[in-house]
Amino acid sequence: MLPQEIIRKKREGHAVDPAEIAFLIEGLTHGSVTEGQVAAFAMAVFFQGMERDEAVALTMAMRDSGAVLDWTGLEGPVLDKHSTGGVGDNVSLMLAPAVAACGGFVPMISGRGLGHTGGTLDKLDSIPGYQTQPDVETLRQVVEAVGCAIIGQTADLAPADKRFYGIRDVTATVESVPLITASILSKKLAAGLDALVLDVKTGSGAFMATLEDARELAESLVSVANGAGMKTSALITGMDEPLATAAGNAVEVKNAVDFLTGSHRDPRLEAVTIGLGAELLALGGLVADPEEGRTRIEAAYESGRAAEIFARMVTALGGPADFMERPETYLREAPLVRAVEAESHGVVASVDTRALGIAVVELGGGRMREEDTIDHAVGMTDLAGLGARVGPGDAPLAVIHARNEAHADRAAVAIRAAFTIGDGPVDASPAVHERIGVPD
Repeated sequence: MLPQEIIRKKREGHAVDPAEIAFLIEGLTHGSVTEGQVAAFAMAVFFQGMERDEAVALTMAMRDSGAVLDWTGLEGPVLDKHSTGGVGDNVSLMLAPAVAACGGFVPMISGRGLGHTGGTLDKLDSIPGYQTQPDVETLRQVVEAVGCAIIGQTADLAPADKRFYGIRDVTATVESVPLITASILSKKLAAGLDALVLDVKTGSGAFMATLEDARELAESLVSVANGAGMKTSALITGMDEPLATAAGNAVEVKNAVDFLTGSHRDPRLEAVTIGLGAELLALGGLVADPEEGRTRIEAAYESGRAAEIFARMVTALGGPADFMERPETYLREAPLVRAVEAESHGVVASVDTRALGIAVVELGGGRMREEDTIDHAVGMTDLAGLGARVGPGDAPLAVIHARNEAHADRAAVAIRAAFTIGDGPVDASPAVHERIGVPD
C-alpha cells in the first residue's frame, strides 16, 4: 500500500478500508509513515468525515498499537467513565468508588488538565504520596484488591493516539468528530473495558458549547464504541456553570471528600454523578435498569461504603492511610483566601464558565504550557450558581485561594467579568440534558 493513495482516496470523499487504516496507524507507530502523511490524512478526514465503520476501524487500529489489558478472572464487569471536560468537574473521584461498592471493577484511566478544563490526575496529585502513574501490575493489583484505581495512561496503552493527537494539535484538526471519537475510545478499549458511560458536556464551559455539537459527538462516540464491541451510553450534561462549587485541585479533592462523607453535596454535581453511576451499573449488568442503578449508587454513598473504598484506593496507591479522616492535614492551602462580592445586588443570570476555568489556570492551578508546574493549593470555592442572590453583604460570587495579592487581584477582575447579574428569577439550567442509549 502507498500512504499517498490512501490520503488521495479520503481526500476525494471515498471510504477507506480497515486494512488501509491499519496500515497507516501501524506506519505511524513504527515510523514507516511520515508525520506529514498522517497530517494530510487528518486534514482529509477533517473535511470529508468518516463513516461509522471507518471510525470503528481507526479506533481499533489505535487500540491495537499497544498493549490491551486483560481482566480475565475478575468476578464482576470492568467499567469506566469518560468526560469531555469542564470546570469544577470532579465526578470521577466520587463515581469510581461508588461503582466499585456496587460490584463493578473500575480501572479509570484519566488525564491532566487541558486548556480551561481541570484534570483528574492534577487533582489527585494534591494528595501526598498518591501515585498517578503506577505500572500496569500495580494497577491490576489495586483494582483487584480495592475495586477501583484512578491513574494516568501508561506509555504502552494506545501509543498511536498520543502521536496522532500531537499531529492534530499542530495542524488545526483537533475538532474533527471522527478523530476525537477514535482518540477517546482507543484508550478505553485498550483498558479492556466491558462497558463505558460518557459524560459529554455542553454550555459555556464545554468544548462542545452548543447542544447540537454535543449531541453529534455523543452519538458518534456511542455508535463507534458499540460498533467496536464495548457497550456504551452517554449523558449530555450542562456546563453553563461550574459543576461543583469548587474549581482547582486541592479544593476539588476536599469537595469530593465532603461529598463522599456526606458533609456537603452540591446538587448539580450529585445529579450528574448519580446519573452516570446508574447508567454504568445498568450497562454492566449489575442492575436491571438505570432506575435501580440510581438506588444502588445512592445507597453506596449513604452507607459510607463509597467513602471507605476511596480511602482504601488512596492508601493502596501510596497516599496517607488517614486521608479521609484528616484531609485538611494533607491538602495544601493557599496563603491568601479572599471573598469576591458582586458590585451590586441581584441574581446570577449567566456565567462564563470557560472564563472561570481560565482564571484558575492563571492563578497557577493549570498549565499555560505543557512543562508548567501546577500550584495545587490555588483555585476557587463557594462559586455562585445560576439564580443565586449575590451582592454586598450577600453571598459572594466566589472565594479566591491565591498565592499572592497580585494573583488574587487579577482573579477578582476575571470573576466579576464572568458573572452577569440580573434582577428577575432565572430558569434553572438542567444538570442532565439528554441520554444517548445503546443503539438497537
